[in-house]
Amino acid sequence: MQPRKAIGKGEGQVDIVAWPGYIERGATDKKFDWVTEFEKKTSCKVNVKTAGTSDEMVALMNEGGFDLVTASGDASMRLIAGRRIQPINVSLVPSYGKIDARLQKAPWHFVNGQHYGVPYQWGWNVLMYSTKVFGDKKPTSWNVVFEEQNLPDGKSNKGRVQAFDGPIYIADAALYLMKRKPELGIKDPYELNEAQYKAVLELLRAQRKLVGKYWHDAFVQIDDFSNEGVAASSSWQFQANILGSKKVPVATVVPEEGATGWADTTMMHADAKNPNCAYMWLEHSLNKRLQGDLSAWFGSVPVVLEACTGNPLLGDGGCERQGLGSFERIAFWKTPTAKCKTQNDQCIPYHKWVSDYIAVLGGR
Repeated sequence: MQPRKAIGKGEGQVDIVAWPGYIERGATDKKFDWVTEFEKKTSCKVNVKTAGTSDEMVALMNEGGFDLVTASGDASMRLIAGRRIQPINVSLVPSYGKIDARLQKAPWHFVNGQHYGVPYQWGWNVLMYSTKVFGDKKPTSWNVVFEEQNLPDGKSNKGRVQAFDGPIYIADAALYLMKRKPELGIKDPYELNEAQYKAVLELLRAQRKLVGKYWHDAFVQIDDFSNEGVAASSSWQFQANILGSKKVPVATVVPEEGATGWADTTMMHADAKNPNCAYMWLEHSLNKRLQGDLSAWFGSVPVVLEACTGNPLLGDGGCERQGLGSFERIAFWKTPTAKCKTQNDQCIPYHKWVSDYIAVLGGR
């Protein structure tokens, strides 16, 4: 499929699959609205279907009926390989040149010399913890969610920690072991040979006995930290920001082992019914105000770096606080494949991650 050569008249709507909190029209908080202005300007009504995991996004795009998706790196490559999305003509997105140079041709959306999307935001999977439990002894390692121990309030972490309800979380456990057990020889948390993978699964099975609940819905996790006595969990800065605004005593940290993270790209369905409105949205998604407001709202980092200054909602230190200077410390989500550089093409592919993680969740 060849990319489009021109943008025509808007079709009247655009249908988008997005992460929660990614496309706001002021319904949750009037200050955060980057949809109303777009609809007025283009006469393209924005319809949003939220998805809580990359697997859900891939399934929705496979079903069809959507124009765009905000895909993380562990979904984008599957969508490209499955020909579910179409190449993008970046000359039809005038602001593309304003994108952070590190992301303009990132491997999770630029393949064989072809662009398959427009970068949107990125961030890391932080360790969120209750300051009521930890006091001034903030955690320095992911061990507080992986290994049974007494927390600073004197009680065990058993039943008081959460973990992400998605197979990609296997990489979080791999990253932890990569630093904690260097003798395993893990060089990339998404590239695991049989022995490394076995060790990671053992860690996750042990963690299963500690986890009170697995999360994938950000708003449910917000409720859990507000009302259910959760002490610590992997999370996004988004949840911490909302909890902070509600005066719930939480804080976030990136532990010494580092963190996994996500870099999201807006991609267009191969059979998009509203490609003109979709291209208009791609351009709109890169405007400085939207990028800064979304960063403030979600706790992510803008792909347009000029959005990091002069935004009243984000504040001039917002990007740095949310990980701007730590790009190299983040192991960005990608889809595990059997062919892998670091383990001589002897890696465990993603379909195994899926079935084995379901087994872990089921206590097997």
